[in-house]
Amino acid sequence: MFSHLSAFARSSIGKKTFMSLTGGALILFLLGHVAGNLTLFLDADGHTFDLYADTLRSNPALPLIEIALTLLFVGHIVLGLRTALENREARPQRYKALNSHGNRTPSSVSMIVTGSIVLVFLVIHLLDFRFTEEDPRGFSYMVVKRLSTPLGAGIYFIGVGALGVHLMHAFQSLFQSVGIHHPRLRPLIKTAGFGLAAMFAVLFWLFPSICLLKPDRWDFHEPASAEESAAETGAPSETNNHGGQR
Repeated sequence: MFSHLSAFARSSIGKKTFMSLTGGALILFLLGHVAGNLTLFLDADGHTFDLYADTLRSNPALPLIEIALTLLFVGHIVLGLRTALENREARPQRYKALNSHGNRTPSSVSMIVTGSIVLVFLVIHLLDFRFTEEDPRGFSYMVVKRLSTPLGAGIYFIGVGALGVHLMHAFQSLFQSVGIHHPRLRPLIKTAGFGLAAMFAVLFWLFPSICLLKPDRWDFHEPASAEESAAETGAPSETNNHGGQR
């Protein structure tokens, strides 16, 4: 059984199938990610978004989830590159036939380019928000501060735009790789793919758009001093402990 699975994975159909399955899993991740990020707009001080971020970071399974996501991304990229190289080595007549049937689109021929842009964007995104020390004012403050700058918003716009173009063809390929490519279904799948890509692009673009145009929408409080925190909790502050005692 393992030998059959290995042979299937090495075949052209197998690589396309696994690439589509990893892509489908990543689409599910994006749905959850954008839903969680939208909590940034639920209040004016980012409290709900900070709770969401703290819940994720305090999850003991987070390291395993991050490893799984990394494997999905790496596997998807490797399979995509191998498939692209094999397609380039195919006979020119095949591409001529594809062109005559109108199967090639700007989205399909730019998959490597858009995928590379998304990869660079992902690295920058992680450096900005995952591997940076959190500001005392909260994670929501960090996001708004970064995306309210032209550079931060511009990087986000380009990365998400490339993601949208990439998804247009990726969604259609997912169905074709698993054998769902009946001529009657193609227009529906194509429309659904365009709608999904547009939805992700618009929802993710909301963040840099609002942060850049209306950064004063949020009212982040300055971190409390030790004396203020002690006064709120009723505990003695360090100043009172070390001085002023009678």
